[in-house]
Amino acid sequence: MPLVFLAVALAGGVGAALRYLLDVAVRRRTGERFPWGILVVNLTGALVLGILTPLPADESWRWILGTGLLGGYTTFSAVAVTTALLAEEGRSRAAVSYAVVSFVGSVVAAALGLSLGSAL
Repeated sequence: MPLVFLAVALAGGVGAALRYLLDVAVRRRTGERFPWGILVVNLTGALVLGILTPLPADESWRWILGTGLLGGYTTFSAVAVTTALLAEEGRSRAAVSYAVVSFVGSVVAAALGLSLGSAL
């Protein structure tokens, strides 16, 4: 169990670093006007977790990849803060759009991932 704990912690750090790198790369291409980077991160994370969930795997790997890597990679708190900041800036249409697309898109991506994972 201590080794799984350390692996989850390490994977969480890797996931957070990957989130940062992807967010920066997307923002360089799309600009700062809309939070496309974190949206892409959360949608891809939901998709990958959906794919991994139905696959047969040792429980330790589920913890390491699901909780560690993808838990560090995705972030609901960033969605909440970004939505609040957009609203504070008076960009209520962008705030609502971002919140709705983040939630609905993540659920759709997870469902797609579950279907793909079940097919594997």
